[in-house]
Amino acid sequence: MNKPPKIKVFDNSVAVANAFAKKLYQLASSSEKPFHLVLSGGSTPALLFDILARQYATIMPWDRIHFWWGDERCVPPTDGESNYRMTRDHLFSKIKVDETNIHRVKGEWRPEEAAAAYQQEIVNLMPHTDGWPVFDLIILGMGNDGHTASIFPHQMYLLDSEQVCAVATHPESGQKRVTLTGKVLNNAKRVFFLVTGKSKAERVKEIINKLEKAEKLPATHIRPTHGKLAFYFDQEAATGIDN
Repeated sequence: MNKPPKIKVFDNSVAVANAFAKKLYQLASSSEKPFHLVLSGGSTPALLFDILARQYATIMPWDRIHFWWGDERCVPPTDGESNYRMTRDHLFSKIKVDETNIHRVKGEWRPEEAAAAYQQEIVNLMPHTDGWPVFDLIILGMGNDGHTASIFPHQMYLLDSEQVCAVATHPESGQKRVTLTGKVLNNAKRVFFLVTGKSKAERVKEIINKLEKAEKLPATHIRPTHGKLAFYFDQEAATGIDN
């Protein structure tokens, strides 16, 4: 049964990143078990990674955190569009991290091969419930079109895919991406959306106010079956939310 999401609104994107960094530290430090964390690309995660590198480099239990990605562009890891490269530039290069805990998508491979290899790594290493892997925490963003991870409105079937990972196609550029699918996202213990900026306000309004048109947005359908859902917004993104 889906629990109501927590909605938190902060002054700006830096405040969003700071609040989430604190929450991540609390969660990762609360257990001695491996902590499986799914990262996102985008400007707000980049801010988050800078804060983690600056304020949590010596206190976060990095040795127990396994890093995964919700999606990745099919580009080499050195490419400026790579989510992995962004994370390395802003975080991994500035902290002490076990390279074997970094589970990147092989974006330089053929998309189908990269998706299959990523899926196999997840299946081999992750704990499972109901036949699906269980991540401890998934960070998601949301595009202006309501997409999340790389599940776009024209590929809604990826929400119900029986695959752990799939190849997605950007609707405008045609760029191939590897993405986690909806059933994996919804099997997580916790899903946190970090959404900032006025360009996201219309989609946020539709989703949070449960407007009919929101049903066509992939982000609407991320509702953890047994886990917790939270939205961290800045003021600009939250302008249309009903009080």
